[in-house]
Amino acid sequence: MPTIVLGAGAVGTATAWYLRQSGHDVVLIDRQADAGMETSWGNGGVIHASEVEPWSQPGMPMKILRWLGQENAPMLLRYSAIPHILRWGIDFARNCAPEQFRENAKANLRLALHSLRCLEEIGAETGIAYDRATRGVLKIYRSREALDNAERSSEFLARFGLLFERVTIERCVDMEPALKDTKSTLAGALYFARDEVGDSNKFAQGLAAACATRGVRCRFGETVRQVEVSGDQVRAIVTDRERIQAETVVVSLGSFTAPMLAQNGIRVPIYPVKGVSITFARDAWNSAPNVPVIDDSKLFGIVAIGERMRVSGSAEIAGYDATPALSRAKAIIDNAVFTFPEMRRHFDLSRSRVWAGLRPVSPSGTPIIGETRIRGLWINAGHGHLGWTLSCGSGQVVADLINGRNPDISMPSQGVVIRRVA
Repeated sequence: MPTIVLGAGAVGTATAWYLRQSGHDVVLIDRQADAGMETSWGNGGVIHASEVEPWSQPGMPMKILRWLGQENAPMLLRYSAIPHILRWGIDFARNCAPEQFRENAKANLRLALHSLRCLEEIGAETGIAYDRATRGVLKIYRSREALDNAERSSEFLARFGLLFERVTIERCVDMEPALKDTKSTLAGALYFARDEVGDSNKFAQGLAAACATRGVRCRFGETVRQVEVSGDQVRAIVTDRERIQAETVVVSLGSFTAPMLAQNGIRVPIYPVKGVSITFARDAWNSAPNVPVIDDSKLFGIVAIGERMRVSGSAEIAGYDATPALSRAKAIIDNAVFTFPEMRRHFDLSRSRVWAGLRPVSPSGTPIIGETRIRGLWINAGHGHLGWTLSCGSGQVVADLINGRNPDISMPSQGVVIRRVA
């Protein structure tokens, strides 16, 4: 029988790749016409071990409450969503305890560093072109206190493999001259040399094509209706086309993993958090930043992806509505223009792609990778804002687990990443 992977985003496609590499007869199914067309389409574009800290961190619950109703809030909780996230919210708050936050950050870092190695190996084997750039990432700060706090957090993670350095204001501008116009507002930056940039949509589609040449049956434009179970064993999946028998199914449907498995009585603690990105042609903006910049105070990121610029930010808890709110997009652009005033002359919203995707966020901020209580039914989802970063490593980890092998990575002893879902 085939091994079926549901969902062809970056995570699901990488899972199909590693399962096929280890000898499985793999079927990859997605409702879109090609791979990487939903949350993997327009994310921030950065593959970053530097951003492994979960959103469930000390002080965050009170911040979210203070931001209620503020359209330009970094994380906006819609009142309409509150009744639906009470249990998730309680778990989220528990994970904001300092010790649990540090453990979750360490778990993400281990997987991120492993995933970077896996991504490099896949790239070398397949030759996929996905606008990869290896200039590192510059995270800028406008207060000494914020910079000092960020440095302390990074120093803690450096004990577990994070590579970073603190840079002066002058070096910020030397590394990225586009910051010269707002140099006076800066306190300094942290530079993460190991971080990369790439188009996850191009990567997922290139990897799906590579999977197909190696025998994976990619079934696009096909919607999964149900995972069929008999007793405590998975038996088949039912789509809008047919029933396919299977004894091993991996659900990598991002935010839609939870409602899919709820049909089988399995609670998956993943909730969608909408993110917004704006992609536009670089054209004549010759002074646009080449080094990816994440602005800590204005809470946006800007990266060059090939000949395009992408500005991203925003976190909105509003259910499964993936419609981009223009007010949120404009707030991101206003922040970017503050940091890069020259952008105003070259940006035209009417010629840009405003996009929103649903980040699948778990209360811990770590992905859920493991077998459910139903034998043969696996989950590889819940990667939150780190889906592109953790995709390849997660794919290899779940393939190893399905094959009965210990993953080639030091995983948390308490199952922070690998867990059995009840």
